[in-house]
Amino acid sequence: MFDKFENFIQKNIRLKKTNSLLLAISGGADSVAMLHLFSKTAYECGIAHCNFHLRGEESDKDGELVEKLAEKYNYPFHKIDFDTKKYSSENGISIEMAARELRYNWFEKIRDENNYDFIATAHHKDDIIETFFINLARGTGIRGLSGIKALSGKLIRPVLFADRVQILNYINENRLEYREDASNNDVKFKRNKLRHDIIPLFAEINPAHKQNMLKTIERLNITQQILNDKIGEIKANVVDEKDGQLFFSIPKLKQLNNLSFYLFELLNPYGFNGDQVESMVKSIDGIPGKSFYSVTHELIKDRENFILVPKYKKIQHSIQVSDSKGTVVLYGESKLQIKSISRTKDFKIPLQNDIVALDRDKLNFPLEIRNWQKGDYFYPIGMNRKKKLSDFFIDNKFTKIEKEKTLLLVSNGKIVWLISYRLDNRFKITDKTENILQIFIKNE
Repeated sequence: MFDKFENFIQKNIRLKKTNSLLLAISGGADSVAMLHLFSKTAYECGIAHCNFHLRGEESDKDGELVEKLAEKYNYPFHKIDFDTKKYSSENGISIEMAARELRYNWFEKIRDENNYDFIATAHHKDDIIETFFINLARGTGIRGLSGIKALSGKLIRPVLFADRVQILNYINENRLEYREDASNNDVKFKRNKLRHDIIPLFAEINPAHKQNMLKTIERLNITQQILNDKIGEIKANVVDEKDGQLFFSIPKLKQLNNLSFYLFELLNPYGFNGDQVESMVKSIDGIPGKSFYSVTHELIKDRENFILVPKYKKIQHSIQVSDSKGTVVLYGESKLQIKSISRTKDFKIPLQNDIVALDRDKLNFPLEIRNWQKGDYFYPIGMNRKKKLSDFFIDNKFTKIEKEKTLLLVSNGKIVWLISYRLDNRFKITDKTENILQIFIKNE
């Protein structure tokens, strides 16, 4: 078993002897076996354990065993308690999904804070088959049917070479203490229903069904790799990236045969499902502005593009600028540098979007920097009549994200500048201007 373990790691994960690993240990047979196998190696390891408080005292006893094992193997021990039922209720998701989100978010936090290179979980061959059926029932592309990967980002699964029977044999041969989770027999959970009621039916049809199914999954994995090459070619043709946003050209997408299939493959890595993709395809000739959401991203239907952005949390700004000089931080690394100067004969009015020059004597301090609001209007430079900001956004084809990020410089309730975009005509420099307030945008 140990030789197979080491060979699998070297062939499929290719860990370096200097790598440090955070081992996710529940106290069950699978994770205890993985812990014992790693204890025979020279890798620097730590142990992470979650108490989901779903089984009363039994959950606490799991934690006690894992802490004892950490002491036995002299590994750092990280533990956390979760109110899983509350999290499930608040987020409208199943207990299974709640536990998954909680543990993986916490594992990554501990990994990052303690400089572990990878997180190791004890998934095995039977998990591959169960996950295949779960994804098949949920509705998925080839990616969801092509198996659990041994290496996925910072997550490794070094026990995928073994099945449940082999793991239990290893536990018994080495007389390892582990905790039996009674909830593993509760068929109200999807994975348990598959494990106890559905997958055994395949053994009645063909005793070799597991081996055959694993071969099929491996073929699907190869198919996915070939498909990835094709999707890469399509992505290079239809997708442009700018400022962290992806622009999917609608005219180019419409030239594709099997558009729904390819769009699903392009967007599924960002968390979008098949039903959402079908809705996107139906909206492709519709009016701009419709949005679609995954857990991590938003896709916006614009005029010529679908725009994919990480979920943007609007930052509320209300910054007072009490002095006529200095530096003001806007968001991220964007800053405004402000200085007052006297008008000279050789002064030239800047034409760049990242510099503005204002008639300082028309301003009332403190100035305010704030988000735009419904009903806001200004007098665009060169115009003597007011214009609603909402109309200005439409005329200048602002995307939803660009509108949300737009900030205003305001003096005594009057808009002075749509920062980075347009000056208000009332505050421009004229022949009578004596004092100038100059503002530079700096992105460091």
